[in-house]
Amino acid sequence: MLAINLVLQHAEEGEAFSPFSINTGMMFWTLIIFGLLFGILTKWVWPVIVRSVEEREQRITGQLEQADKLNAEAQAALEEHNKLLAASKSTAQALIADAKSLAEKEREQLLEKTREEQEQLLVRAKREIEAERERAVTELRREAVDLSLAAAAKLIQQKVDSQMDRKIVEDYLGSLEKQS
Repeated sequence: MLAINLVLQHAEEGEAFSPFSINTGMMFWTLIIFGLLFGILTKWVWPVIVRSVEEREQRITGQLEQADKLNAEAQAALEEHNKLLAASKSTAQALIADAKSLAEKEREQLLEKTREEQEQLLVRAKREIEAERERAVTELRREAVDLSLAAAAKLIQQKVDSQMDRKIVEDYLGSLEKQS
């Protein structure tokens, strides 16, 4: 507004206004207003601005320190997490290895038990076969004794039925068996 008034005042005085012309009155008042504004700004405004800038700088510095602290804590937590993860993996691998070992032992025990059962079955089968063979041999001996007695009775034409005769024939067949 002041500049417009000055331009109008120059226009009324009849002087041509140019931006390069020097007006001492205007310069005087400009310096006085500048000095007053500078004093007011220096006394009341600049301290407030400087204080708010310093507070902001301290707040930002605090936030940066807190961010660094949180970042360090996050790094520590990440390292701890990685250690726990590695420990968990090694524990899991150890458990798997133990389970495999246990399963292998169980398999071996089952195989051994099956082998033992097979051996027992084989031994029992051999005993049964031997017992059956013995029964068959005994039966054959009886039949042979009976046939021998029948043949001897036919030869002698008398009936041989005594226990003593049977014993003699069995001993004779036993001696034949031992010779072969």
